[in-house]
Amino acid sequence: MMRAVAISLKIPDNTAYTAAVALRRLGLDVEGIERSEIWFFDDGGDAAALLLRITSDETIFNPNKHRAAVLAAAAPREGEVWIEPLEPVTQALAKGEAAAIAWRLVGAHGASADRELLSAAVERLLCNPAIERPVY
Repeated sequence: MMRAVAISLKIPDNTAYTAAVALRRLGLDVEGIERSEIWFFDDGGDAAALLLRITSDETIFNPNKHRAAVLAAAAPREGEVWIEPLEPVTQALAKGEAAAIAWRLVGAHGASADRELLSAAVERLLCNPAIERPVY
């Protein structure tokens, strides 16, 4: 079964911090942002074994700075948008690249971002429509 895996930083993420500051300057009410790489793998029916396989692969995972999570569904979570390249995901994976970058936004009072806030962030900063597409 194909599973989505999110690999994120457990150390401060300067890219996410910079995006949050830029979105605030663009007038969006964003308190924080988390960024992850989304990878797709065949789990062979065993999610725990898949996670062990990923955390052992030094080409995509460094235990000193990364954390990995097998997602319940191969779709963005609440308050999250995935930015995918326009090229087919299989081409990105064949090149050893993540299939998407996930941006999870936190809005006012620590609530997950709603669709309106996500769409505004995508249009103003997070996605280049010439080469990328958002997945909500």
